[in-house]
Amino acid sequence: MPDMIFRQAINSALADAMSADADVVCFGEDVAAPGGAFAVTRGLLAKFGPERVRDTPISENAIAGAAVGAALSGLRPVVEIMFMDFMTLAMDALVNQAAKARFMFGGQCSVPMVVRTPHGGGLNAGPQHSQCLEAWFAHVPGLKVVVPSNAADAYGLLRAAIIDPDPVIYVENKALYSAKSPVPETLAIVPIGSAATMRPGRDVTVVAYGIAVRQALAAAQTLAAEGVEAEVIDLRSIQPWDRQAVLDSVRRTGRLVIAHEAVTAFGVGAEIAAWVGEQAFDSLRAPIGRVGSAFMPTPFAKSLERHCVPADTHVVAAVRCAVAYKSSRSPS
Repeated sequence: MPDMIFRQAINSALADAMSADADVVCFGEDVAAPGGAFAVTRGLLAKFGPERVRDTPISENAIAGAAVGAALSGLRPVVEIMFMDFMTLAMDALVNQAAKARFMFGGQCSVPMVVRTPHGGGLNAGPQHSQCLEAWFAHVPGLKVVVPSNAADAYGLLRAAIIDPDPVIYVENKALYSAKSPVPETLAIVPIGSAATMRPGRDVTVVAYGIAVRQALAAAQTLAAEGVEAEVIDLRSIQPWDRQAVLDSVRRTGRLVIAHEAVTAFGVGAEIAAWVGEQAFDSLRAPIGRVGSAFMPTPFAKSLERHCVPADTHVVAAVRCAVAYKSSRSPS
């Protein structure tokens, strides 16, 4: 299979969606003439023109509000919030308007909009440009949230998000933009809410999303040399999330570690751990482990950021704890 760069996959998904449907429009800060802060929308203005690809003022509230209005009026806007940290300025439009419209109008309308936004550290961008806030939006009924980890899923999930009748928060990890990964000859839509088993294993289930999937796979390789076979599940979508895939895996392995770059407190990992504890308690042979960033603002300094943001070594350590735990239970 050929390789594709992560940002190129997003660009291709946008171009293909805009070619397929004249109602798909893109706007946001620097997405048109500059081609995006991370070069994701480069070339779209030349191909589709200023009526469909537009730069906006630096106002996240205005961008999100305009997207809600455009979606309610029949368009399918794909907007970019340059850093996820500044989704805070778009919260009213997203949480109180986009997420609630279908319910408040008795199902007579929908809000088919996508908000693209990058999250995560690794670039030494400091506390106001490195946050992972996806759990906020996964907490809101009416919003869907997806976080791809590779180029094929970046393409497929974005195509799915654009044709979805409801608002989707599409989260991109900044450290993945230049990463290459194999893609099939024909890129396909990836259904929202479906996880993928990236590596089978018998001893422990590692659930991850975004850049943490790469860390989990690296950890699994290290652990395999020690005789521990970790099953790695890429969640891909965190609202809705694939409960059945996680449940089936945990029932086979009897152990669970959840990894993400966001802080662990009140996060996606906490939700999955709670649910698995309710549904598969009798299958667990060890306490559920969680891996995430330290509960603190992300430092600017590279040396400090390294200690704040999780790496594959943290996943390895969590799995070793799970495997070493002594329990009298056998898997049910």
